[in-house]
Amino acid sequence: MKNYETEARSRWGATDAYREHEQKTKNYTKEKWRDTNDGLMAIFAEFATLKTSGAIADSAEAQALVAKLQAYITENYYTCTDEILAGLGKVYVADERFKKNIDKYGDGTAEFVSEGIRIYVEKK
Repeated sequence: MKNYETEARSRWGATDAYREHEQKTKNYTKEKWRDTNDGLMAIFAEFATLKTSGAIADSAEAQALVAKLQAYITENYYTCTDEILAGLGKVYVADERFKKNIDKYGDGTAEFVSEGIRIYVEKK
């Protein structure tokens, strides 16, 4: 985890979102971090279930999950603007660490989330 923190700080440490993240999470306990991260992963599990059911990324259900993801990140980590959300959608498939973590709920879940995010942001 320390490696990820160092990487995040070096890449985004000068941004408002990073400073907000530090402020918002500075008093998180280990339990709060676990619960918050588990909640985020539960949303990815919902995407996997939706994908498995045959839904497509531009379905109302998938788009509602993208909105839920954005709201969850904003509530628990930092303000997730549409620009940040679009960037996350790209990272979820471009960075193998993210892709592998999201795809543990089912192959192709990261791509499904990424595509859903792309559509969501384009429609706004």
